[in-house]
Amino acid sequence: FLSCTAAFRKNAISHCGGKVLEATSIADLRKEYSSKGLSEDGTPDNPIELFKLWFDEARKSEVLEPNAMCLSTCTENKPSARIVLLKDFDTSGFVWYTNYESRKAKELEINPNAALTFWWADLERSVRVEGVVIKVTDEESDAYFNSRPRDSQIGAWSSNQSSLITNRDTLQAQETEVRARFNDLTVPVPRPSHWGGFRLRPHRVEFWEGRQGRLHDRLIYNLQEQTDQEESWSRGRLQ
Repeated sequence: FLSCTAAFRKNAISHCGGKVLEATSIADLRKEYSSKGLSEDGTPDNPIELFKLWFDEARKSEVLEPNAMCLSTCTENKPSARIVLLKDFDTSGFVWYTNYESRKAKELEINPNAALTFWWADLERSVRVEGVVIKVTDEESDAYFNSRPRDSQIGAWSSNQSSLITNRDTLQAQETEVRARFNDLTVPVPRPSHWGGFRLRPHRVEFWEGRQGRLHDRLIYNLQEQTDQEESWSRGRLQ
């Protein structure tokens, strides 16, 4: 076994396994942003409207999985984060679907306060959303589950998400058993009771856009008042 190490220094050269590698210090990795900026002028009073504008631009720009977002939870003062996919959003919040017996679901049950982070590198933009998470209705979960490809429906039944297994063969054996159970392709696969959606109801939304010299633009929205009919948000600028 050959172990090769090299000090990461700018323009340093390391020889490993007969190959010449140029090593650059992590500290020297940086990008100079060139965005035209984010101004308060013309931005909507409601952050969901601005999010929709940015999300639509991310989709049109063919950003890889523009609906990918980092979901951050916290229990016992210990944070945890993972990537999930946004499946819907409106003024009532941001929705994703998962196994209700997964680690993230159990953490949200203990502490429903959570955060979402979107990062669209090609557009030099990021959005941070903070709020309280609730489960969506069974009707919403059923509607989305029924719209999924059959393989994804089978997967929801097959995986005991976040549970330890001996090897991948165990997971594949579970899938084989589920496929045998639902082998009649004329019969829809029902939604498992342990699978469904969550909705984060935002009370703080930050929009970040990269600028030259690290003097980035940051607009922050804070929820001031909320009723069944309307919401009132304040808007400000952060350094």
